[in-house]
Amino acid sequence: MAEKAYITPNVLRWARESARISEEVAAFKVLVSVEKLKEWEEGVSYPTIRQAQILAKAYRRPFALFFLPEIPRDFQPLQDFRVKGSKDLSTASVFIIREIQQKQVWISEVNEENNENKISFVGKYSASNDPKEVANDILSTLKIAPSNYKIGTPILEWIQKAESKGIFISRTSFIHSRLKLDSDEIQGFAIADIYAPFIFVNSDDWNAPQLFTLVHELAHIWIAETGISNGIEPEIENKEKFHPVELFCNEVAATALMPDELMRSLDKNVFRNAKDIFKESKKIGVSSFAFLVRAFNLGIIPLGQYRKLKFEAEIEFKEFLLREEEKKVRQKEKEKLSGPNYFLLQLNRNSRLFTQTVLDAFRSGFIEPTQASNLLNVQVNKFPKLEAQLYK
Repeated sequence: MAEKAYITPNVLRWARESARISEEVAAFKVLVSVEKLKEWEEGVSYPTIRQAQILAKAYRRPFALFFLPEIPRDFQPLQDFRVKGSKDLSTASVFIIREIQQKQVWISEVNEENNENKISFVGKYSASNDPKEVANDILSTLKIAPSNYKIGTPILEWIQKAESKGIFISRTSFIHSRLKLDSDEIQGFAIADIYAPFIFVNSDDWNAPQLFTLVHELAHIWIAETGISNGIEPEIENKEKFHPVELFCNEVAATALMPDELMRSLDKNVFRNAKDIFKESKKIGVSSFAFLVRAFNLGIIPLGQYRKLKFEAEIEFKEFLLREEEKKVRQKEKEKLSGPNYFLLQLNRNSRLFTQTVLDAFRSGFIEPTQASNLLNVQVNKFPKLEAQLYK
């Protein structure tokens, strides 16, 4: 007979509920009835060790946690800055937030213990400052010129420059193949810490919304407002649905990505039709919609022209999405033959800077192999393959 796991019932239930997993889903994972799961959570009976291990993996909790005498202290929930009426965070969102918090707490404590310098731009401003001043400081600090990107893909330049200043940037669109992140639910979040600021960007979307999200979250760092965001793309209507902090960070992002001088220097012919708008906006890594909102807010185009071009842009965008979908299909066909590069995906999810930091700590003997593996979600014997992606 299989050995029982004499877990603490209310801890088992807390682990499930904090993972936003229903009784039905949890019961299915261990092939028992909902009634049997309830018995375990009420202390009427107990799971086997194997069943408890399966649940620990499903809830993304250490197996040993189930045996604690009482519910442990968990990470504090991040401030929810999302649009009014947003749906509750799902299991995937909860898991990625918890994963990033674990990484962030570790690196922050290490940096503080090593007497590393505090990062001066974290909380340098507040939401009462001029968004243009904050945007200019971000550009100056990161040494970025939107009119003259050095890399063909602007978002990669922003990530490189941000990480060179000690900001950890994580990007992914899934927890695993059956648990994907929803960009309508969560586009990004920022942890504004003076020793280890961390930004997460949901990569479920195409590059332009990702870049706007990234710079929006940088604004959160500059004003020290830790929290979760969605619905980040700027618009000129329905502003009442946005939190004031989000409106401020959107303004900072728009100003940083599309500076006044750059927008006013454009040839007026750019605003003739949506195709020209798309070409020009793509050069600086933003969407046609963000580009048009910025042009309208700066008084470059009147409301009537904005609405006309926005209507055209929506048609152009649908065609763009069809082309992108075709690309994805072709990419998936390629991946069926060789599979996606697991180590590149993991590198982006961990953040390049975080990966390098953990590998350095592991090689110097500062942390044990098991801890390094847990932090990077990669087996120790696979570290060379992960590290190889750093130099590509």
